[in-house]
Amino acid sequence: MPELPEVEVIRSGLTGHVCGRTLSRVEVLHPRAVRRHRAGAEHFSAELDGRSVLDVRRRGKYLWFDLAEEPSTGGDHPGRPGSRARRAVLAHLGMSGQLLVQPRGAADERHLRVRFEFADGGPELRFVDQRTFGGLSLVDLLGTSEPPVPEPIGHIAADPLEPVFDRDGVVELVRSRRTGLKRALLDQTLVSGIGNIYADEALWRARLHWAQPTSTLSRESGRALLDAVGEVMSEALRAGGTSFDSLYVNVNGRSGYFSRSLAVYGRENEPCRRCGTAVRRDVFMKRSSYTCPRCQPLPAEPHW
Repeated sequence: MPELPEVEVIRSGLTGHVCGRTLSRVEVLHPRAVRRHRAGAEHFSAELDGRSVLDVRRRGKYLWFDLAEEPSTGGDHPGRPGSRARRAVLAHLGMSGQLLVQPRGAADERHLRVRFEFADGGPELRFVDQRTFGGLSLVDLLGTSEPPVPEPIGHIAADPLEPVFDRDGVVELVRSRRTGLKRALLDQTLVSGIGNIYADEALWRARLHWAQPTSTLSRESGRALLDAVGEVMSEALRAGGTSFDSLYVNVNGRSGYFSRSLAVYGRENEPCRRCGTAVRRDVFMKRSSYTCPRCQPLPAEPHW
């Protein structure tokens, strides 16, 4: 499943293609793609007709399109003062969702679920999803939050790349929990955007074991861990994200190459890039955790 860096790569790629453009037609080709929009596919399409896209934003693994307050009628230009976003199209990519920019008239992808056409006749935006675990919905923005976020994700915490992220505050929250370090990193109500890959990579950089009880985490180690999260995500962004197969691509259909730089994730029995010890794989929440036994020693009383 795409994590924060992959979603941010997509968000930044979309910005130059959709911001300031007005939707002329939204075609839902598979109802499951908009199953979270309870009013149904026809309502989803009708509500977006004539709406202009002001911006593309992200929090954690979610991204959304800020929409102009009213359908475009030739008045305020999208993005100028007086054109305020109150609703948004919220997108979650699931395991195989893709948002692709394609020339109008290009052959449809096999798993095309939703097509967005624009009034200027330019390139289309397409939501492609092989496994249909992802989805789109039209939602209200929470005006009580700053920055405003879609109502369905109002409960998730800020992510490490947001200006409002409070590192020291998150450290205190993590230390107050009775769980293991990796479980805390994956808890989207504490810090959003971190998944299995970047949790393992950050823990390796901070020399911490995924099973260490959060109650034993020092403030210094907690800060180092969250700094490591930010560092590894920033490096992944520069590499275009992590792609293990063709299901994660950016808006132009290209894969990221950060997988070449992974220190432990997916490298069972390969040498640690720091000390040469064979990387270990453990089962964790029906998935996997990768560690270096020497750099990240198992705590005396592991919290499984």
